[in-house]
Amino acid sequence: MAAVVVLGFLTALEVAARHYGLPGPLTNQVQEVVFAPKSGPLLYASMALMMVVLTWRQRFITAGVAVGIDVVFLLVRWAAGFGVSGSHCFGNGALWVMLGWAGIAVTRRTGEERVLLLKGVGLGLLLVAGRKAGDAWLLITAKTRPVVLDQYVAVADHALGDPSWLMGRFVRAVGPVGAHLLDWVYIQLAVAAVLVALYQLRNVAAERRFPRHHVVRTFLAIGVLGPAVYMVFPVVGPVFAYGNGAFGTGGGHWAVANLWPDTNLAITAPGPMTYDDLTPRNCMPSLHTAWATAIFLHSRKGPRFLRFAGTFWLVATLSATLGFGYHYGADLVAGVVFALTVEAAMLSFERGWDRSGIQLVAHGVTVFVALLLSYRYLPLRMAEHPWVFGPLVILAMLSVIDAYVRTTRKWEPEAAPAVRPERRLELA
Repeated sequence: MAAVVVLGFLTALEVAARHYGLPGPLTNQVQEVVFAPKSGPLLYASMALMMVVLTWRQRFITAGVAVGIDVVFLLVRWAAGFGVSGSHCFGNGALWVMLGWAGIAVTRRTGEERVLLLKGVGLGLLLVAGRKAGDAWLLITAKTRPVVLDQYVAVADHALGDPSWLMGRFVRAVGPVGAHLLDWVYIQLAVAAVLVALYQLRNVAAERRFPRHHVVRTFLAIGVLGPAVYMVFPVVGPVFAYGNGAFGTGGGHWAVANLWPDTNLAITAPGPMTYDDLTPRNCMPSLHTAWATAIFLHSRKGPRFLRFAGTFWLVATLSATLGFGYHYGADLVAGVVFALTVEAAMLSFERGWDRSGIQLVAHGVTVFVALLLSYRYLPLRMAEHPWVFGPLVILAMLSVIDAYVRTTRKWEPEAAPAVRPERRLELA
């Protein structure tokens, strides 16, 4: 049933993309069987997810075959005069071995072993399909939403101290090394999710079953639901709406003025503005913030290194989204609330809905909707009274964080008290 729903969703996006004369997620995925992939690291991360159902011997063979196939593709492209640098020159091998294991599952496996192997392949391919679906979603937002609401969010952001303008100056002052690091963290967010997922799924091969809840499910749910909000609240971001950017990117003649990140906006009455049909309206909420928050949450029960990595990725992602001018501070607040609400809903769905789960999700939805309404209808008042509305926005986010922490702690099973050896003998 789940496979049918996913296929139907991807087909709908394919049709929508074709309507605008561009290939959709299914076409792009098929093309990567032969042509240079858009992201090699993502394909290999997806293959790593698939390999959680394999034995160690099978994993080594799979990795070796994938690398070997990529070497062949690399040599052919080099001989044909195509570029062989960057993340676009590899990844076909990872996709080939995933498809190969799918064929083996259907033709050479039976019973529970077939089901487990197909689930592993499906999980890996689903992560790649999610990326393709996201690209199609962004195309649709650009084509169907000619009017954007950046002025409203930018004015409301005065209540938070214009964090994008501040971080933009900071990132530019740090120089190219820091900028490249943040850019890599920003782009490879899915790879970080896979690292956390590999820890959560480390026992799948031995236990012959997947855990009921893991980070990939939340990651994909955020990616599916988030773009729907883009359609309701289209925003392109400060670097596109207000400048040419600190690193040579920006809105060009579509920008209101070349202000970001050097000159703070004046507090004036905002209004809707038209924009091009290419730039995604992917700011409200910040899904990079939501994904990084999900990674942070799921890394909390891991070893110290994983907890540190989850914290680093969250901080670096927040810095990158603001420092590159991709998001306003208001987007990040909404992204945190959105992530916690989706995660709460996923947990409630897996454990069974009860009063505490319904209340937690309702709390998150209420705060999220209140934030969007405030950004749209109260931005001028927020900017004129920052010492009132700024703390209120932060407190609203903190209320969701507090409710999530308190509620999920109650959901955790209590550890049984250890029985002392002498007590065990008495019981015997």
